[in-house]
Amino acid sequence: MQIKHSVKLEKPLIHCITNPISINDCANVVLAVGGKPIMAEHPLEVAEITAASKALAVNLGNITDVRMKSMLISGETANKNSIPHIIDLVGAGCSKLRLDYAKQYIEKCHPNIIKGNMSEIKALCNIKNTAKGIDVGQSDIVTEENISETISMLKALSLKTGSIVAVTGILDVITNGTYTYIIRNGCEMLSMITGTGCMLTALTASYISSGDLLNGAVLATALMGICGELSENAKGTASFRTELIDNIFSISDDTLVEKIKCTII
Repeated sequence: MQIKHSVKLEKPLIHCITNPISINDCANVVLAVGGKPIMAEHPLEVAEITAASKALAVNLGNITDVRMKSMLISGETANKNSIPHIIDLVGAGCSKLRLDYAKQYIEKCHPNIIKGNMSEIKALCNIKNTAKGIDVGQSDIVTEENISETISMLKALSLKTGSIVAVTGILDVITNGTYTYIIRNGCEMLSMITGTGCMLTALTASYISSGDLLNGAVLATALMGICGELSENAKGTASFRTELIDNIFSISDDTLVEKIKCTII
């Protein structure tokens, strides 16, 4: 829980270049855990802002030429200055533009964490996938039956890129090529409002600002899943969204410890 408390205490500046669909919620979850969000994306200022930040999150959702340019500038700045950063491969499984850009970004910027659903990760690995828009394809979903082969694939990608790989879904899998965490928290409602994956990316950036990359990614993923579970009895999707952010803000250490379902391999 040291990471959770250090973020609340230090209030790190978190630079997020994300899509306008989820930008408000991303800023609010950073605030909810104690960080200070800045959502700058103009190419002429992002290098300066990233350099002053404690972590960077970039997101391929609703991609534009300006955002593509800005993300590369920020990613290169983060890499040069050893600022922890994460790329979210939104839509890389359904768009050649996004996939080609993701590969370019990873090669040039060396993100500390590569995050996506299994269809997006398969696309990155040049493996046939069944992406349904920005969502994971049914046959790509990580299950208890295919978890072993999935872990082998993710470990290979992690070792090849030097990045932690985080796959989100019914089962969340996070690996640095040596240690692998399987997280079984979450609920169906998380997939019924837009932007929860983007929110997790911003939350991960907040926690990796501590410098503890693997544990920061695991904490963010588990916390999002648990807060989803705590909110799933809401009246509907709008109240679920509100309760989700409220629970991210208010969740106690005891609740996290009690409810986390995590296996380490």
